Amino acid sequence: MAPARWVGASLGVDLGGTKVALGLVDAAGRILEQERIPTGASRPAREVINDIVAQVEQRWGTRLPSDRPLGIGVPGQVRRDGSVAFAPNLSWRDVPLRTELAGRLGRPVEVLNDVQAATYAEWRHGAGRGVDDVVCLFVGTGVGGGIVADGHLYHGVHGTAGEFGHMTIQHHGRPCHCTNTGCLEAYVGGWAIAARAQEAVAGDRRRGQTILALAGAPAAITSETVERAYLAGDALARELVDATSDYLADGLVSIVNAVNPSTIVLGGGVMQGYPSMVPEVERAVRPRALAAAVDGLRIVPAELGGSSGLVGAAAFARERVEG
Repeated sequence: MAPARWVGASLGVDLGGTKVALGLVDAAGRILEQERIPTGASRPAREVINDIVAQVEQRWGTRLPSDRPLGIGVPGQVRRDGSVAFAPNLSWRDVPLRTELAGRLGRPVEVLNDVQAATYAEWRHGAGRGVDDVVCLFVGTGVGGGIVADGHLYHGVHGTAGEFGHMTIQHHGRPCHCTNTGCLEAYVGGWAIAARAQEAVAGDRRRGQTILALAGAPAAITSETVERAYLAGDALARELVDATSDYLADGLVSIVNAVNPSTIVLGGGVMQGYPSMVPEVERAVRPRALAAAVDGLRIVPAELGGSSGLVGAAAFARERVEG
């Protein structure tokens, strides 16, 4: 028999390239119980699905009524039927994930992109709660986002809505991992900050001595190295961070004008490392975006941190099932 606090709860799964987080989440977005298991590098989808099913049944099994749904966020493109078209970090293609999980667990299952799941969490239970038009931008190693429009999570025709990291901010600019050039991610993503720092240090070893001393070697410089140097008051690190803030503002001006949200939520590891960047970006965006688009606009930091994907997947599944 399920504990009283489980009433109305749903299951959430945040599927990552190295680990899977599973949890039981109540209607207020609180994680009641949580487990983590390794994903395993390049393991077949069938094996990962087996692990998820085994963990859910072992931990919650028959104690959680079969009408309580499970939501799962996947780092890739999700079709409307809940199948995974392509998840590059998992090497998955054409995986019928919803059908597999629903059939084996005997409960409703919803599948969505992991960043869209995080967006849903911030909208329902985090920094974007209480409004119907929200854009979330998560700046970590890569850059992804999500859109809530008129009180609905917007997926797009092929589930790729919110890929703001691959909007062009510089014609013929820096090369991006997506094979395009000039993408927002190629300037503000963690890997891009590291690349810009390595180039800056190579160009002026004297100015880059603090960053180089922290990293040990030019090739070992990461965005975390820049963060440590920045916190230590290093001038070059400050220039790199200021430039990152400017590039991010460039992207947000276009997002504000195109989507016209009432709230923009900024999250991810880079934003957590530089909390002062949020107000700096807001100050840069307001005079450059259309006046009507910034009227009443809030730009705020995310609240849920690393739990947002799990919470959002659970909330999305629960609210889809409950209508």
